[in-house]
Amino acid sequence: DVHGQFLDLLNIFALCGSTPETSYLFLGNYVNRGYDSCRTASLLLLLKVRYPRRITLLCGSHEGRQISQVYGFYDECTRRYHPHGADVWKYLTDCFDYLPLTAIVDNTLFCVHAGLSPSLDTLAQIRLLGRTTEADRSGPINDGPINDLLWSDPDERSGWGVCPKGAGYTFGSDITRQFLHHNGLSLMARAHQLVMEGYNWCHERKCVTICSAPNFRNHCGNQGAVMELDESMDATFQQFDAIQWPQMSAADRAYGAMGDIPGSFLCQT
Repeated sequence: DVHGQFLDLLNIFALCGSTPETSYLFLGNYVNRGYDSCRTASLLLLLKVRYPRRITLLCGSHEGRQISQVYGFYDECTRRYHPHGADVWKYLTDCFDYLPLTAIVDNTLFCVHAGLSPSLDTLAQIRLLGRTTEADRSGPINDGPINDLLWSDPDERSGWGVCPKGAGYTFGSDITRQFLHHNGLSLMARAHQLVMEGYNWCHERKCVTICSAPNFRNHCGNQGAVMELDESMDATFQQFDAIQWPQMSAADRAYGAMGDIPGSFLCQT
């Protein structure tokens, strides 16, 4: 997750290497809750166009239209690009429709935004999903296998369970182990949750959660992290602290259910 923290995204490139020398795979949630979703999404999409084989962008739970209207992205577009903000938001979310749901690295690493689905046992089943179906990507108001990939969470309890978020499922280490074994994989990398050190192993080190939005929402105090893979697919982690959020006056501050959004910074060009 990057969640509109544009300066932290630039810091990732500074720490881990710029494209095209370094290849990147992002796990979704580029917008909402941060201070600069527009430039974050735009930069990543531009890099994808310029270096299509070096940048991979997966779809996250916040790239859908209904979610991005609630948690800040739509409002940011209308402020920054008035009076054409709604059009900008539409064009960007139209692009998000075509982001892939999963990726496989070197036939061993399964990458997904959130988790697994009881309806999907094989990679072949995932490949058959129609990724542009908005109704399947809308979180708590809808069910379905696409929704599960974008909202499910690993859990200490075995088997499938009800996800407290109201969308997707919880799944135990037995589910992770079975899915990986059945598909000839060894590890699952996912995002979707805040972890204080930027990354967290679970399920007997068969699943790792990665969060690349340090000091999430400007008050959580967590580190961010990037997982780096060498030619042997051995993983190391680059941890980093947050770049200070841009300052703004109280009059320019926009309040929302998910925290403060620096409106004055968003309007700068």
